[in-house]
Amino acid sequence: MTERLPLFPLGSVLYPGLVLPLHVFEERYRRLMADLTAKPEPHRFGVVAIRDGREVAPTGVDSEVPALAGLGSDPERALFEIGCVAEIAQLTPHRDGRFELIASGTTRFRILSVDTTGPYLTAEVEDVPEETGPEAQLLAKGVERVFRTYRKRLAGAQESTVAGERELPDDPNVLSYLVAAASVLDTQDKQHLLAAASASDRLRAELRLLRREAAVLAKLPSLPAVELTRQAFSPN
Repeated sequence: MTERLPLFPLGSVLYPGLVLPLHVFEERYRRLMADLTAKPEPHRFGVVAIRDGREVAPTGVDSEVPALAGLGSDPERALFEIGCVAEIAQLTPHRDGRFELIASGTTRFRILSVDTTGPYLTAEVEDVPEETGPEAQLLAKGVERVFRTYRKRLAGAQESTVAGERELPDDPNVLSYLVAAASVLDTQDKQHLLAAASASDRLRAELRLLRREAAVLAKLPSLPAVELTRQAFSPN
């Protein structure tokens, strides 16, 4: 089953169950929000990561908008194929036309085609089903252990001295997305985790990535990313 969604390209990856705060100030996205809120709830749009370049994409209406860096005017090449549906939970309009909003990731989608003829990008998309996969619970236990070590090293603290340790979810699907969102990885790695065929595949990839990052942090204990470990993370 397919549907048409307005697209909001970003230089980051949104995962199901995670919260996305946005400050909307560009004219095309102001129009997107106005169009969405003129319709009945739920107000949904597609968040898709940009392979490279600025957080804009060419459309047929605004001819002065630059194409994504190095990718010409073909948005299907500029954007990753797998994205995440965002549903608006809170929206605050401003008198000057800007919007502040909080949305949450719901389900994944695959882009089938992109329409650039309107004031903002829209796409024909299909749902990407969630699969748990084999050995998910066992892999989740391993990821939880490695993730806790990784966060402690990222914070530059000893394992026994980190306060406020949070409980992690038992559901392997939820855990896999939470770990993906809370880890300091580049966009390519983040996108690879979003697109994983199952929670098992995602958790297996996270084990590899977190072990790699933890090994680096063991040699470089003081990194600028340390503040990220003090931010709250929520599976929504």
